[in-house]
Amino acid sequence: MLGFFSPSVPPAVAEPPVVVIQKSWKCPECTTEEKYVLAILQEKSNINDKYALATIMGNIQQESMFKSNICEGGARVPYEKCYSGGYGLIQWTTSGRYYGLGSFCKKYDCDPSSLKGQVHYMINEPQFLHVLQHFQGRGRTVDQYMNSAYRWLGWGIHGNRTRYTYNYLNKLIWI
Repeated sequence: MLGFFSPSVPPAVAEPPVVVIQKSWKCPECTTEEKYVLAILQEKSNINDKYALATIMGNIQQESMFKSNICEGGARVPYEKCYSGGYGLIQWTTSGRYYGLGSFCKKYDCDPSSLKGQVHYMINEPQFLHVLQHFQGRGRTVDQYMNSAYRWLGWGIHGNRTRYTYNYLNKLIWI
């Protein structure tokens, strides 16, 4: 009997899924709070210039040392208990900015004393959005980004902002 010749065909092998690895700026030496802010700035605000990120981080370091529940002068209190001066990560000082934080968190069900609530308010606040395109740009110097940070925060004293910024520049790695 003549048989039909059929070459043996191996069973189909499933191709492994393609994994796309998104590189971003990381700070292995940073605190959990710093890492969170760095990640959110890149993910939600599309800021990926190392100098811009370092400048924002340096300014937050100067304002609050990444302590979200800090009232100007150093008291660690919840949002409702800060009665004068700035409050939080970027020391929201004016009544409009301070109450803006509270209104935002009430609307979006977040805690205005929390890091998460403040970071999400910060990147949606009109003052930040006003300078966002400057931070999203590339190729600017620390001094140029610091000018944008001044327009965003309106700080009264320069303090160690630039020193902190350069510290972050030395700690950020692209992985």
